[in-house]
Amino acid sequence: MSSYPTYFESFDYTQMLKDYPLGDELIRRFEGMSRDALTALQNERFLHVVARAWQIPFYQRIWGKAGVKQNDIQSISDIHKLPLISKSDIMDSVAQYPPIGDFHGLDDIPPARRPPLVFHTTSGTTGTPQPLLFGPKSREIQSLLVGRSYRFMGLKPAATVQSCYGHGMINGGHYIREAVTHYTNAIFLSAGTGVETRSVQQVNLMKSFGSNVLVGFVDYIKRLSDVAREEGITPGEDIHIDMIIGHLGMESREAIAQAWGSATHQPELFDWYGVGDTGCIAAEGPDHDGMHVWEDAQFLEVLDPDTNESVADGEKGNMVVTCLYKDDVYPIIRFNTHDITEVIPTPNTTGLPFKRIRGFMGRSDNMVKLRGINIYPQGIGPMMDEREEFLGEFICRAVRDENGRDDMIVMAEVAVPREQRDTLTPVYKALLKQKIGIAVEVELVGEGELTPMTQVDVRQKPIRLIDERF
Repeated sequence: MSSYPTYFESFDYTQMLKDYPLGDELIRRFEGMSRDALTALQNERFLHVVARAWQIPFYQRIWGKAGVKQNDIQSISDIHKLPLISKSDIMDSVAQYPPIGDFHGLDDIPPARRPPLVFHTTSGTTGTPQPLLFGPKSREIQSLLVGRSYRFMGLKPAATVQSCYGHGMINGGHYIREAVTHYTNAIFLSAGTGVETRSVQQVNLMKSFGSNVLVGFVDYIKRLSDVAREEGITPGEDIHIDMIIGHLGMESREAIAQAWGSATHQPELFDWYGVGDTGCIAAEGPDHDGMHVWEDAQFLEVLDPDTNESVADGEKGNMVVTCLYKDDVYPIIRFNTHDITEVIPTPNTTGLPFKRIRGFMGRSDNMVKLRGINIYPQGIGPMMDEREEFLGEFICRAVRDENGRDDMIVMAEVAVPREQRDTLTPVYKALLKQKIGIAVEVELVGEGELTPMTQVDVRQKPIRLIDERF
C-alpha cells in the first residue's frame, strides 16, 4: 500500500497559527506595526508564492507570453510587471487541459506524494462553474481568516451561529462551516439555502436552538424575517439575533436590523468580502469604519477598470488580489475579481497597519453604461431605501430600442396597492435621476412579484441585472 500524509500531517499546523494570528494575538502582533514592517512581511511571502508559481505551466505560459522573466521580479514593488489573470484565464486552462486545467500545480507531483485536496466549484452565476482546488495549508488559512474576521467583529464565546450559505459543489457553506468549527468555539447550524433547508424550517431552527448569529447573503437573511412573521414567530421576541454577518454591499443596514430587531434590541451588522478563489480578503471591525484588508495574507490592488492602472485612494476601481499564503495548490497572483471598491483614504483608528476598503460596490463586468454614466445594478436598490414603501427587492433590465438607444428599466417591489403605483412612479424616477445622474424608467410591482426573476428564494446571490440588449 502507498503511504501518503493525512490532511493535517501535510503541513505545519502549529506554525500556521503562529504565522496568521487571530483573536487577541492578532492585536498583539499588529497593533502599532509600521507600514514598512508590514510591507517587508508581504514581500517575503510574495516572493515565496511567485517562486511556486514559476513551477506551474499556467503561469509559465501566461507570464512567458507577457515577456516576463524570473529575474524581473525582485520584490513586491515589481508586481505591476506581471499580467492580470481572471476567471476567463482559469476557464481557458480548463478548456485546454480538461477537466481541471493546469493552474493548480499538481501535475508534476507523483500521486503518492500529493497532499489531500479540497475540491469545489463556483456557483456558475456568470457562466460555467469553475473548478476550485485547495491544498490543506491554504484551505486552513482561508478558513482561519474568516474565523479571524468573526472574532475581530466581536463574536461571543459559545455563540450559536446559523449559516444560510449554500452547500453542494459550491464552496460557501463548507468553507464557512470549517471557519466557525475550526477557529471559533461557536455552535454551528449549517442550514444552507432555502433549497437545502426550507425557509420555514430555518426560522424554526433559530427558535428551537437559540440561534443568535446569522451568517450568509443578506438578501435571503432579510427574506427569512418575513417568513418568521408569516409563521407567527416574532423576530426580537421569539428569536433574539445579536449579530448578522453577511455581504452587505450597498444594502440598507437599517432595514435589515429592523427586520430582525425589536423596539429594545437590534442586531449589530458586519460586512466582509472575499471570492471563491481567494477566500476572505477584508472584514469590517468593531469600529464600523470600512473593511480591514488582511494584508498579512492578501495583497490588494485597486485598478482602473479600463486602463488597469492604480487609482488613488478614495477612487473606485477593480479589486485585484494576490494571495500571499497560497504556495501549495493553485497560487493566485494578480487575480482580477472585477468587483468594484475604493480604499478609504483616512487613517485606521484601531492602531492596525492595514488599509481599509469601502466594501463591494458592484461589478465592472456587470456595469451598464448609459449616456456616459456607469451604472452598477447592485447599487440601485440602496438608492431607493429612503422610500418607506420600498420593500427592498428590485431588478434592473437593460434594453435597446429599434434606433439602437440603450435604456434601463428599474423594477421595484413596493407595499402600495396597484391602483396607486402610477402616481408613485414619477417620484421614483425623480429620485433615481437625482442619484444616478440620468433618467431611467421605473416599474413598480407588488411584494413577491420579482421573485421568479431575482430568484432570491433559491439563490445565494439574487439576480439584479437582466441584459436584454443582445
